[in-house]
Amino acid sequence: MNDHDIISEVRSKVDIVEVISSYLPLVQKGKNFFGVCPFHDDTNPSMSVSRELQIYRCFSCGASGNVFQFVMDYEHISFREALEMLAKRAGVAITGLHVKSTPSENEPYYEIYELAQKFYQNNLTTKEGRYARDYLKNRQIDDEMIKEFGIGLSLDKADTLVQLLKKKKYDLKTLNLIGLASQDHDTYIKRIMFPLQDLSGKVVGFSGRIYDNSNTNKYLNTKETPIFKKGQLLYHYASCKEEVRQKHFVLVMEGFMDVIRASTTGLRNTVALMGTAMTKEQANLIKRLSNQIVLCFDGDDAGRHATLVNGEQFVQLGLNPRVVALEDDDDPDTYILKYGKERFLGLVENAISFQDYKIKSLKQGVNFNSPVEKAAYINQVLVETSKIKDEIEREIILKNLANECDIGYNTLEKRLLSLLPSEMPTEQRESTFLKEEKKTSHLDKYTFSERAILYYMLKDDKVVYQYEKSGIYFPDHQARYLASEISYYYKKYGIMNIADFYTYLSDKSELVHLLSNVLADELPDVDRSVIQDYFQVIHEYNRNQEIKRLQKMILEEVDPLAKAKLGERIRKLKMGSEENAK
Repeated sequence: MNDHDIISEVRSKVDIVEVISSYLPLVQKGKNFFGVCPFHDDTNPSMSVSRELQIYRCFSCGASGNVFQFVMDYEHISFREALEMLAKRAGVAITGLHVKSTPSENEPYYEIYELAQKFYQNNLTTKEGRYARDYLKNRQIDDEMIKEFGIGLSLDKADTLVQLLKKKKYDLKTLNLIGLASQDHDTYIKRIMFPLQDLSGKVVGFSGRIYDNSNTNKYLNTKETPIFKKGQLLYHYASCKEEVRQKHFVLVMEGFMDVIRASTTGLRNTVALMGTAMTKEQANLIKRLSNQIVLCFDGDDAGRHATLVNGEQFVQLGLNPRVVALEDDDDPDTYILKYGKERFLGLVENAISFQDYKIKSLKQGVNFNSPVEKAAYINQVLVETSKIKDEIEREIILKNLANECDIGYNTLEKRLLSLLPSEMPTEQRESTFLKEEKKTSHLDKYTFSERAILYYMLKDDKVVYQYEKSGIYFPDHQARYLASEISYYYKKYGIMNIADFYTYLSDKSELVHLLSNVLADELPDVDRSVIQDYFQVIHEYNRNQEIKRLQKMILEEVDPLAKAKLGERIRKLKMGSEENAK
């Protein structure tokens, strides 16, 4: 089989609904399935998945494609990697396939970091790595953990890495640019090296930690580079995805040592922020991993503040995170070493809701002998309770609050009801959503006819032949380009399969976007005369454009005879238009 046949076989043997359902919940409405789009800040279902066409489309952000495109975008992997993943799922052998991953312009940087990673790992096993190994052993980081997380060592010698990479023909300018060199010398000297990976698992940076009593910064992290954007990455993201799917939740921590330590308890469904300030990009990445999120930050004041701030970000994304509240100002790493695996796993299993955590935090420092402070506390708790959707949970909070503050339950209930958002009836919400699904932009008659012809070309090869024979010229150049690609695809493969056509257009993003918009119109089946009317509208457009061109030529022409000929051509064009109108 050729590449096209292999790719088509893989795609046809996996159901896009089942694949996407393995990443996020889908609900069937009519013939399509709907879910919250993972590619933008979506809180209401705006992504439609068609089992019939084997494609998806977000009506809000415009993300669209077939099963390959979804996996590529969701997993942050190449087409080749998505194909291999889905082929394994479908049980299809892809030996002999000639599809290669398109090399990135940053590929040399990834190669350099791969060499640096191997160099640092090897250093740790040498005689010079003895003291670093002792330090790790004292921190209860064994050989298995060192291997799993790729921990290495930068030597107590200047320029060992720089000299190695120069011998490999990499220039100092590049090494300075990507953070492995600083002012032409090794950035990292005498530090235990923790590799930092991008979303696909490639090493793009390091965090170097001192392991003696040097009077210097404890950690030294890679600077921002073309491939390392701290606010757009998460530690352990690429490695934890399968574990998250199996355990059905993701554990979010502050630092990489917390993640490494948690792995000793069997929890590998973990990510770390590499700092407490979570960016919008990181929040959305975590949301992609799972809607079930457990926050486990340090137990000190900074950690509690981070829990409140970051938890609120997830609430804004329509999620309800849970919280592990650590005792005695411990971080997860210290807590596990101090109290052991079972106690930590117990905390994770019994994590409380974010709203419960937030309500408990509101109580701290309140003087309950002060009516003003007490009333302020009650009102804050009620505001937070109004955000909880579960009625039983709300009632439990109200009863506890009534007993705690010695206030009437009915008074609290009345106040809470005034804070609850007015909710649209279910039937009305669904009706509104379905209308939104069908809603298209206002199009002029020429653009609508253009898109209608493209739509029916995708459905029927006879319309393709009609288009080729008509000689019409679409107003929009992208529409002309798409029509040409449709025509070529039919000639090459003899049949149109929409999902496979998406793969065919995968390197032409503007055409993919137009294709999605055309398909979203979902025009009804019509007889040939209706389609012919669309062609007549485009003919009219072409005729009007030609008349405008000739009128401009008349204004610029000085020869009376030539002007007369141009005028006659205009007259015939207009007569043709009138004749067609009869």
